[in-house]
Amino acid sequence: MSLIATLARLEAVSTGRAQPAATVLHRHLSAHPLVLVPLTTAGEAGAPLGALVGTDRDAPHLLVVPQPRDRDLRFAFLAELADIVLPYVDGYAESVEAAERNETDPETGKRVKVEVELCADAPQLILPSRAGVDFVRLLGRSMRFRRTAEQDPETPYPAPPRVPLLGRWLTHFGERARVPGSSLLLAMTDVLSRHWSTGQSTLEDQHLGALLAWIDPPQGRSGAEAALAAELARDDRGQLLHPPAGPATDPAFDNKLLAPAFERYDRARTALAAAEDGLEADDRLGALTAAEQEIRALVASRTRPTWDAVWRGIDLLRTLPEGAHAEERWTRDRWSFTSHRDRVVAGEPPQPRRDDAVTAANKLASREREQARLDAQEALDDPLVMAGRRLAGEAFAGEVTDVVMTYSEGKRPSPRPLVTVRTDDRPHLGERAKVYRSLGGKPQSAEFVGSEEEGALIVLKILDKMGRGKEPETGSVPEKGDRVCFTLFEHEQRGGAKLPDPENTPWTHGGPPGEAVPESADPLTPEDVL
Repeated sequence: MSLIATLARLEAVSTGRAQPAATVLHRHLSAHPLVLVPLTTAGEAGAPLGALVGTDRDAPHLLVVPQPRDRDLRFAFLAELADIVLPYVDGYAESVEAAERNETDPETGKRVKVEVELCADAPQLILPSRAGVDFVRLLGRSMRFRRTAEQDPETPYPAPPRVPLLGRWLTHFGERARVPGSSLLLAMTDVLSRHWSTGQSTLEDQHLGALLAWIDPPQGRSGAEAALAAELARDDRGQLLHPPAGPATDPAFDNKLLAPAFERYDRARTALAAAEDGLEADDRLGALTAAEQEIRALVASRTRPTWDAVWRGIDLLRTLPEGAHAEERWTRDRWSFTSHRDRVVAGEPPQPRRDDAVTAANKLASREREQARLDAQEALDDPLVMAGRRLAGEAFAGEVTDVVMTYSEGKRPSPRPLVTVRTDDRPHLGERAKVYRSLGGKPQSAEFVGSEEEGALIVLKILDKMGRGKEPETGSVPEKGDRVCFTLFEHEQRGGAKLPDPENTPWTHGGPPGEAVPESADPLTPEDVL
């Protein structure tokens, strides 16, 4: 944790209210996000109990599995979930715009620009907490290899149509959530804790109710008091007044309410199966329906408070203006969504259970690169984030006190002005260290020449972005009296070395011989096409 983040948490404890950790919104927030509040059975992470899902905060869809140990009921739940999520995804797959991207020409091997389709927008899923994101990834992994009766008439326990397709999409959303800065799948607790610092630990910030209590406490109560009540307050039946964000449930709820309701449902279902005549069957069907309705009411009582809390968090986030680079990162999300849409339509097989060595290394390198890019962009977009980098010695700001025009040596001298900056910061500058500032959205680099007055005056040599003429272009060089901010970190990340193709990867790194045989694509069915 950085020093400025620690100071913000201490300030939150002192004032009793969460302190801003950002002045702009660093994640793209869709105008119509799909909110999903899942609930799982205790002790069985892959057994869903129910969910609230939808795009309308006042009319969520309640999905319930009255007996999670029943495979058919779980499949019915997944089919209902697919009927809600896939049409939402389909709505973004149809609207496209023309875009250009670089591709390798197979004949010449050169990089050329090719005009392709890019989805004009992309879907966005919002879950209450990081544990919910993990559950979505687990659901996707358990669903995408399921076989339907149409694909394989002899498969045991066939999945309903479109369930494997939903698994592929949930897997894609889950994988994309691991990319720093991506907004296709968001955990509300992570986004809120990125923009506000509370007086509790980062682990406690994963409780959505407690986190919101710090950010927007009730009138007359401090954030600590409200958060404690959100975590521990119970009614006369011993049930939490603010159920956790899930997907796990409270043991008191499991033992006192849910387990007896399951027993009544099981008894009613057994009795209905043993009914001997129509009149008796009608009575027992009514008892089964009542038992199912009881479980639905219990699931709704656990998920609705969290559903409302997620939308309350969305309202708080909408009060912040979007950061300048958030749209650029969302464009990369749109490219990712478009590429997966094309893979699905082309009938390619589902994502593999385990990545090969080259794919895994590329993913790791990409995520490291995106993390560095995100850190740089957040600092450039947000003066509060930049203050933390300045405090850490990774940037400095000040006033230009002098500008001396000098030129490089050679046949064609180029301008190399010396700029002196007075600053109160203490950057970690070494000999001939490179520093950067944003000039028209592009990084302009400079070289550290020296310092005076015990580091209060820093002399820099501007190196680029001054045009091709002998004299610098207007506005390309700071003038005396200007306020400037230079960073020691690069604003744009460079790509790493190209990895070999899988077939050329040494066997010591997962390549041939003995490489895994890729799974064949399933037959394309009408349910697979967006």
